[in-house]
Amino acid sequence: MNFYQDERVALFIDGANLYATAKSLGFDIDYRRLLGFFRKRSRLIRAIYYTALMEDAEYSPIRPLIDWLDYNGYRVVTKPAKEFTDSLGRRKVKGNMDIELAIDVMQLADNLDHVVLFSGDGDFRSLISAVQAKGRRTSVVSTLTTRPPMVADELRRQADQFIDLADLRDEIGREPNERQERARERQHAPAQNAGSFEDFADI
Repeated sequence: MNFYQDERVALFIDGANLYATAKSLGFDIDYRRLLGFFRKRSRLIRAIYYTALMEDAEYSPIRPLIDWLDYNGYRVVTKPAKEFTDSLGRRKVKGNMDIELAIDVMQLADNLDHVVLFSGDGDFRSLISAVQAKGRRTSVVSTLTTRPPMVADELRRQADQFIDLADLRDEIGREPNERQERARERQHAPAQNAGSFEDFADI
């Protein structure tokens, strides 16, 4: 993994995609450790987290995470998610953040040396290509270790550097005892019918 101390780096995190990837690998992200990891290796300029929210719900399972990120070194970009029922009668949540993420990348690219994208979504291949055309380095963080892989092959091939999230587990994963404590907290959280973070991972 190649990073340089004087390199201006920004992290662009597709929240639902990263959550689904980490879940598939069986660990939780420690977002404080994630920031520390990149601050040690580069000149971290921005860390931006993108997610959709059910605005009309009394309780959102990801609201505590969003609030914590907002106060601890991340910029959080949200928009209302829309709930609908598909042709089979299943409840679905739609809240794609690709456009917001892509606009921010292109606006910031001229002031960066290295763009780090946390997503495996193949739709971002053209975005990575556009950033490279500006002479910027690009890294994509996802995983190949699951079956099927969580990263689109065309996105992985386009990036200058692919970082497998599984290889970062010891650096940015939450400690097991902390994970158990979080599970206990969730059991005591309000149980309103607001949907769960898994709903957003399918977007």
